[in-house]
Order: sequence, then structure tokens, then C-alpha cells
Amino acid sequence: MIEDAAEALGASYRGRPTGGFGRMGVFSFNGNKIITTSGGGMLVCDDAATAEHIRHLATQARDPAPHYQHSEIGFNYRMSNVLAAIGRAQLRVLPERVAARRANFAHYVELLSDLPGIEFMPEAPTGVSNRWLTCITIDEEALGASPSELREAMEIENIEARPIWKPMHLQPVFARARAVGGQVAADIFARGLCLPSGSALTASDRERVCGIIRRTARPA
Repeated sequence: MIEDAAEALGASYRGRPTGGFGRMGVFSFNGNKIITTSGGGMLVCDDAATAEHIRHLATQARDPAPHYQHSEIGFNYRMSNVLAAIGRAQLRVLPERVAARRANFAHYVELLSDLPGIEFMPEAPTGVSNRWLTCITIDEEALGASPSELREAMEIENIEARPIWKPMHLQPVFARARAVGGQVAADIFARGLCLPSGSALTASDRERVCGIIRRTARPA
């Protein structure tokens, strides 16, 4: 199993860090993640031979010959040494970054949980989330505002909020592809909103966001 832990760096399940359950684990260091190198990511595994083969494939799979020769198809997936150094330095502050994201979530819950029609993502008792993003789902009838109305109200104030990711089976490029299920993902996309969640957010930043939500809402 290859564990896609792209957004789960710093989270855990039953006391074990995410990314360590499969044969390999994959993390993302994209610009919007808790740890960033502006792009790229990290693959981890506990087998030296597998790790060496992965490095081989990630450096064009060039054979050890004086001329360019390839016995396997490889890729140019190397991260530059400069970006890797930036990522390694940031890993030292990962606990602080996770704590900041979890503080965002806790403050949003404190400021908004009394509003009807807003629900937050629960945390399973078997794990600890890194709360990379604070996302809410909205009952438009109860709150008196739709996710798009809240997003647009924040945009007017130069605050970025985003819809929750559109499911793959609803993407135009896969319009003709066969899909199984997907109703839950489609419902979350229709009712969901990602709130500003950066590690550097201040209490006043979060209060400003919640103030806009409260002014836009028209509870039943």
C-alpha cells in the first residue's frame, strides 16, 4: 500500500504518525501546506533498497554508464537542494505549525458554533488531526446564506475562502467516465467552505472572518 498522506503531515492515527502505515508514504510540500518548499513533496519508506530504486527513477533512471542509457523509464522528479534544505529546516517547527492550525480550528468553533446551520469536521477518537484546513458545511436554509454568498462576502473584504474540492467524478474531464457512488462527496462539495487557515493567522484575523459570516447570515 502506498499511503497518500499529502495533507496529513503532523497528524496521527492510534498514536502513529500518518505516512508510516503503508509500504511507502507520500507528503505534499505545495505552497499551501503546513510545510512548504513552494512545490514538490516527500516520499518515505523504511526499506533501503526501495528508497534507492525510487531515487533512481526520480533522476531519469539513468544507468551507470559513461553514456546516457536507460533500462527503465524514469522521471525528472528531483527537488533542488535549495528547496530541500528549506523543507528540512521547516520540519523542525512542524509541531508549532500543527498547534497553530489546531488553534485556528478551536477559535472558529468558539466563534461560530452557536450559529444554526454550520457544522465543523469532527475529530475521530482514534486520531489527532493536523487541522491543515478548517472547513465547514452549511445548511443554507438554517443559516440563511449559501457557501458562495459567504465566500463572495469575504472576497469583497479581500479575504480568500474557497469551496471544498470538487469531486473527481464531477470534473468535466471525467464527464464520460464511469463512477461508483460519490453522493457524499458531491454533497460536501455543494455545502462546504474552506475558511482561511494559515499558520500565521491572528485572533483578530479569525474574528474578522467570523464577523463577515455573522453579518451575511440570516438565520431562520
